[in-house]
Amino acid sequence: MRPRRPRLPFLPIAPTTVAILGVAAAVAITILGVFHLKEHSDSDAALRARLLATTLAERLRATSLEDRGAVVERAAGRSGAELLLLRQDGRVEIDGTLEAPEPERRLQFLVAGSGGANTALGRTRFHVAPLGAPLEHLSLVAFVHAPETPPATTKLLVLVAALTTLLVGIAALFALGFTRDVNSDVTFVRERIVEMAREDASPAGKPVPVRSMDQVGLLTAGFNVLVERFTAAERAYRQDLAGALAYDRDRSAFLGALSHELRTPLNAILGFSDVLLSEVDGPLSDEARENLTVVRTSGDHLRSLINDILDLSALESGELTLEQQEVDICQIAGEVVREEQVNAAGKPLEVVLEGSEVMASVDPRRVRQIIGNLVSNAVKFTAEGEVSVAVERRGRFVAIVVTDTGPGIAPQEQAAIFEEYQQAGDATTRRAGTGLGLAITRRLVQMHGGFIELESEVGRGARFTIVLPTEPTDTEPGQKKPISRRGDALATHEAR
Repeated sequence: MRPRRPRLPFLPIAPTTVAILGVAAAVAITILGVFHLKEHSDSDAALRARLLATTLAERLRATSLEDRGAVVERAAGRSGAELLLLRQDGRVEIDGTLEAPEPERRLQFLVAGSGGANTALGRTRFHVAPLGAPLEHLSLVAFVHAPETPPATTKLLVLVAALTTLLVGIAALFALGFTRDVNSDVTFVRERIVEMAREDASPAGKPVPVRSMDQVGLLTAGFNVLVERFTAAERAYRQDLAGALAYDRDRSAFLGALSHELRTPLNAILGFSDVLLSEVDGPLSDEARENLTVVRTSGDHLRSLINDILDLSALESGELTLEQQEVDICQIAGEVVREEQVNAAGKPLEVVLEGSEVMASVDPRRVRQIIGNLVSNAVKFTAEGEVSVAVERRGRFVAIVVTDTGPGIAPQEQAAIFEEYQQAGDATTRRAGTGLGLAITRRLVQMHGGFIELESEVGRGARFTIVLPTEPTDTEPGQKKPISRRGDALATHEAR
């Protein structure tokens, strides 16, 4: 007979089995817990990156160009994240990172929109938020640290070990149930907040239901208070905006009606002045001719002011439309230069034209008005020297450059001169017009799908550059587009 194998005592089997099952359960719970912690850590990092990018993008859209760098640096320092303000071609506008990624990686971020990346912070989650109109060529990328091992992993191991030692089954079930309830509440609140943060959601939002009276419930109640305050502020803002729009419409209608009423008797005055100056009713004395010439000149000036008011009213109401046709920009500029040469005849000032034929699909009347406004301003403000008009092709665009040797424009006044009823220069010069010429010029350029740039230094003259597309555009009549003194960099890049 073969010897019988020694059997293990039965009593130790049960506790050993329980211990093995308990350890196995503890290991399984630990692995699952770490996995879920990592998922939640990555999800929280991605959500934080999205919220940070979206919120800061909205802030930057309302921030001036010179303050954007400070806003990005301050946000990066407070949040501990890395921030990049990129153009659509991947160029860095503002760098708020420890080490900027390579150009290829920046383009990959813009294409992907969100995901994971390794930066100087280590393992991160990123999100790209376009700034939108009027800064659609800029996008903000936020990188939030997402650690490989979540910080709570050690605590989880200690807790699971303690619970396994004391009572694996009951403690594990209790902890799982409690964690599941808390996670459900947090997930519910988070989903509602994300839903409210969507672009197509109502700005006011709806209160989040309070499902429990623990810390999550208190946080939800506090968030609902903020929602109510924001709703009240949004309602007040809409009321103020409606009142401002109504006032603006009434103002435009009043100006338009008043201008029409003024132009009717003014045309009669100009007509009779022309008849008298033609001497069809008999010769005029020198004094009478001089007086009539003053009346005729003042009437022309008054008519130009009224026309500016009518153009502005039409632009604001959307009634002004473009009649585009294929014309030679250089020919239009030549007509304006010849007229201004006559106006500059009494001053040691030369008005010249440079360039050759450049065909473009534009409204010739409005382009003539654009060039005329700039050249007449240059002649008016330049006492001596030269006013030059250059027309040149830049790829799919045509550039019209008006340069003068006048007194120049101070940096603090360069942005204001493109606004309605704003002028630069001394008080005597400012009384010579309504301050609408450059504002109308800018809007007409925008309606053509172009932009205008200004370069000037006090005492060194000014240089206005208008860039218009040579092909027809789909711009809505009267549509306003953002513009700055330096213009649209993307359009400038394409033009060159």
